[in-house]
Amino acid sequence: MADLAAALAAIDAANAADPTLEDGRPAALLNGERMSAELERRFPQADDVLRIAARGQHVERWLLPRKEYPEGKVGYFAWRREQARRHAARVGGIMAAAGYDLDAQERVGVLLRKEGIKRDSQVQALEDVICFVFVRHYFAGFAAAEPDLDMVDIVAKTARKMSAEARARLLAEFALPEALVRAVQSAE
Repeated sequence: MADLAAALAAIDAANAADPTLEDGRPAALLNGERMSAELERRFPQADDVLRIAARGQHVERWLLPRKEYPEGKVGYFAWRREQARRHAARVGGIMAAAGYDLDAQERVGVLLRKEGIKRDSQVQALEDVICFVFVRHYFAGFAAAEPDLDMVDIVAKTARKMSAEARARLLAEFALPEALVRAVQSAE
């Protein structure tokens, strides 16, 4: 019998080993908790697969550092693809140990690799949650650490990945500067 609590606990145990601390806690563990909390706010009726995908979205991400890939877009996207593949495999293994069948394991891989974004409602729900967590918890620090980057462009790219409903909720929930509001609106 599938055990959601066991799967989430195993993801948390893996992420508790993250050597990077945020607010005195392992960063990956905190991110997983934030993802689950945001999923609960946005999609309280989510099934186990979506709940597990949200919690495990960055499982053991630190094991494959970005610096191991070339600088620039090509290197960045190669790193992201490999991270998604690794996350899908790791979370699938955790699900197997927690009693989930092969179909559920394969489905979580689809979500974590973001296959079918804009076409698959669960993949889109996961992407919307990811974007909200980024804006709510990471955007301000990211913007402060990278002052030379075009934040309007980054917000526009983030908004393009979101569903129309999520973009509307983003504008309703966050007090964004006018330039960022226009960036979100331009993604529609």
